[in-house]
Amino acid sequence: MAVAADVPARNRAVVFALCRRFSLDPAGFLAVANLEEKSIKSLYLHLLQFGSKEAPSDHGDGVTEWITFADTFPIDATAQIKALQELDGKLSQGSILLGNGLEPSEADTVVFSVVVPIISGLSSTEKERIPNLMRWMDYIQHKEDFGGAFPTIQLEKPRFEPRCIPKKNAREKVAEEKKKQPEKEKVEKEIEVSVSVLNIQVGVIRKAWKHPSADSLLVEEIDVGEDATRQVVSGLAKFYNADELLNRRVVLITNVKPGKLRDVLSAGLVLCASNADHTTVEPLVPPEGTKIGERVTFAGFDGKPEDVLNPKKKQFEKISTDLYTDENGVATYRGVPFMTSAGPCTSSLVKVGIK
Repeated sequence: MAVAADVPARNRAVVFALCRRFSLDPAGFLAVANLEEKSIKSLYLHLLQFGSKEAPSDHGDGVTEWITFADTFPIDATAQIKALQELDGKLSQGSILLGNGLEPSEADTVVFSVVVPIISGLSSTEKERIPNLMRWMDYIQHKEDFGGAFPTIQLEKPRFEPRCIPKKNAREKVAEEKKKQPEKEKVEKEIEVSVSVLNIQVGVIRKAWKHPSADSLLVEEIDVGEDATRQVVSGLAKFYNADELLNRRVVLITNVKPGKLRDVLSAGLVLCASNADHTTVEPLVPPEGTKIGERVTFAGFDGKPEDVLNPKKKQFEKISTDLYTDENGVATYRGVPFMTSAGPCTSSLVKVGIK
């Protein structure tokens, strides 16, 4: 259930968070501020003046719009849920509220401060309906230093209840351990597998030609910012002519184990969106301005990629079940966008799998 807003408490939270962001003394500002003032925008402008700060020039209008959003956030519980769902939709296209990068702005600070007590009061079911917003909340609370001013938002994770096992004699214990070992190994393997093990990079196709012995395959030389181009074999011949792929920017996995496909070496895997019957296939598109060789990141999945994937572990096969484009064509892993410094990777195909 959502909670009603207490204006002075809300304003105090916003002021404290902004003071932490601007390295200002909140006590000094609170001594001259009027927390009964209903307008967060007025407090924000007063705070900039107090700290001799300037409003951001790069996306100042955007900050103002999000402050207005926070100012007018509804008090009615039903309206709050609707507003949170709209915010969840906006966050489906990026890791932060403004810009295409990963660095939060004042807009993130203000909106987080306003919605965090409301999110804290939601049920688990309600939180499951706003996955993008929950991912953003988790990202901001770990990215920004709020000095412990806000409750920690916990993302729902699988829980395992310990089993009560009756005492057994030595022989029974040995048999039980042998029986549990495969299950234990399976659980450990599942824990290990996440998108962070993949090294996904932005590249550009410099050359492309038909595979000499397979009509469905094309061979590409892809520049990923290394000393030499990387040769990759892709099953794109049914969907593209080789010339159509020249100078095309793509997203590819570069830490797959190199191997031969019909006697031609392949050292990468171009990621493509595909409809269910595999009649339409399209390589993912990184945004303009992305640097060649840049690694694609996923908010909340910050592990180091493996040097080379182990084919026996079938890591990509397990991960690929959670790769798909959303309703806006944004490529995602479990709803988290494929993010670059210039924004998310996309496709014209919506709500389809990625392979």
